[in-house]
Amino acid sequence: MTIDKKYDRPIKVSEGIYWVGYRDEKSNLSCNPYLVVQGDKAVLIDSGSRTDFAAVMMKVLQAGVDPQQIVGLIYQHYDPDLCGSMSNFIDMCDNPEIKIISEENSNVFISFYIHSDKNHLIDSIDNYEYKFNLNGRILEFIKTPYSHSPGSFVTFDKRTKTLFTSDLFGSYSIIWDLFLELTEQCYTCLNFDECPNKHIVCPVKDILAFHKEMMPNKKALRYALSIIKKMNIECIAPQHGSILNREKDISFVIHKLETLEGVGIDGIL
Repeated sequence: MTIDKKYDRPIKVSEGIYWVGYRDEKSNLSCNPYLVVQGDKAVLIDSGSRTDFAAVMMKVLQAGVDPQQIVGLIYQHYDPDLCGSMSNFIDMCDNPEIKIISEENSNVFISFYIHSDKNHLIDSIDNYEYKFNLNGRILEFIKTPYSHSPGSFVTFDKRTKTLFTSDLFGSYSIIWDLFLELTEQCYTCLNFDECPNKHIVCPVKDILAFHKEMMPNKKALRYALSIIKKMNIECIAPQHGSILNREKDISFVIHKLETLEGVGIDGIL
């Protein structure tokens, strides 16, 4: 694996939130685990694959977090690029009280990674909210079934209004930056196959193509978006692709995904 040197350290996303992921230049794949820190406690969201455990753990340490401070591992669906390193983190954290947080429909698959007695379902957490302490940061869990798996959900940090969206809003791209800012021409573009600015890669086209391939159908995608668009969001942090942290960009991408045709099986039938 060849890691882009620009991203060989943790990067602050918002207050107490750090990107601790990696960018593999050979596969053009960015994977984005996120570390949420509150006081002397931390939670890791979608920790990554087994082969990239060392890269993610190094960034956790560089962020100033001792592994024993990690009290929760959140997995928003069950794919190995999110869950593969789960057992590594459990062993490294060496915290008997650590919570592995997932959704019931994902649990049958997650149970292949760990012993079931460590798993906590979002349905069993009061009000679908994880609280670091009595007056601390709150992470809210919102179900987005079939976007892209039956047990998919997203996680909302109420303090910073950051939404961790897993595969939703994700993309693959040969040219990538962690933070994406669209131009005025993007908002009025009628053909994402030919960029008016002559850019080699169109980030909007990459996002749309990713959702066509990864989401099962437009009905599931639109259901998830109908929930997300009502939320007061200042930052969208997907598990692949780039972070959106401007309101205009977030609204524009939601609109484009809402009107997207040929999603999943719809594009075949």
